[in-house]
Amino acid sequence: MSRPDQAVFLVSSTITSDEIGNQIKTLTERLVFAEELSVGSGEFYNAALNGLRPSKRFEIYVREYLGEAKLKHNGINYRIIRTGGKGEKIELTCEAVAADGLH
Repeated sequence: MSRPDQAVFLVSSTITSDEIGNQIKTLTERLVFAEELSVGSGEFYNAALNGLRPSKRFEIYVREYLGEAKLKHNGINYRIIRTGGKGEKIELTCEAVAADGLH
């Protein structure tokens, strides 16, 4: 059994308003360790039918995932496009986004 050895940052965002009502988005990154998995050809094909392009898959402990929609790995931003549970672990299937895709 492999060990989680890849540092990934789960990214969440909150929106607050300043004193004059302007909305301000704040991003919060949380470090977790994950096992990097391969994206299978079947999964890639099925996602492509829906206009998605999975490029990474990670597995982390369920207790560490708080519903984040984005993550960062090796300085690259990803959008989580699918999650799937397996007991105490959850798989996060991700697609790369543009550099400003986290905003």
